Amino acid sequence: MTPLQIALVLLIPFTGTILGSASALILGRESAAKMQNILLGFASGVMVAASVWSLLIPAIDHTEAAGGIAWIPALVGFLGGMAFMLLLDMFTPHLHIDSPTPEGVPTSLGKSTMLMLAVTLHNIPEGMAVGVVLAGVLSGQTDMNMAAAIALAAGIALQNVPEGAVISLPLRSQGLSRMRSFSYGVASGVVEPISAVVTILLIEQLIGAFPYMLAFAAGAMIYVVVEELIPEAHSGKHSNLPTIGFAIGFAAMMVLDIALG
Repeated sequence: MTPLQIALVLLIPFTGTILGSASALILGRESAAKMQNILLGFASGVMVAASVWSLLIPAIDHTEAAGGIAWIPALVGFLGGMAFMLLLDMFTPHLHIDSPTPEGVPTSLGKSTMLMLAVTLHNIPEGMAVGVVLAGVLSGQTDMNMAAAIALAAGIALQNVPEGAVISLPLRSQGLSRMRSFSYGVASGVVEPISAVVTILLIEQLIGAFPYMLAFAAGAMIYVVVEELIPEAHSGKHSNLPTIGFAIGFAAMMVLDIALG
């Protein structure tokens, strides 16, 4: 696997964020508000499916193949990922879309910046997920293959399209210019390839912890879905729309992972 191939896989999810953020350049304020909930539901469905098929099941399979107790790495890693995101959520200043009160440590940051930081938190576990699967491919010591890495990266990119829109469209609906809304959305995704690279570097030193890292990324992603995306998706009217979005997102990621992985 060449450095160029690695870079391309790492940039696939970020491309999704850029495309989603570009919706702020096209849609007006009213259309932006109407699209928000169904996109949040879609993103939630993709993240849950990716956590199960791309991360937790491979963690269990890898442990079984190595002769270990299958559920231990899955359980420890999953709860560790949840705890990691809980700590980030407690200490990073951020603001959710429909909340008037910021979370995290007190700060003088503006509302737009804190909205961007909220979505940036979402992108950390997604970058970790891509990074840990790529690390498994690069090590040659796991049953992960390039197809699995591409499938996960493509699934995250699919999820990042609505997630990029979720940061840019609310900013647009609140009166920010098209270009500023787009810029904030793109900036929120920069952390994703960075966290992927950091994960690759860490796991190369700790390849024995590979199944734990897979489950850790899954726990972090599920935390984002349960604590932020689903509550925000159902915060307004027409709560059936995000439910439909969730079903479509889950099914799309499930099919993508099984077909390519």
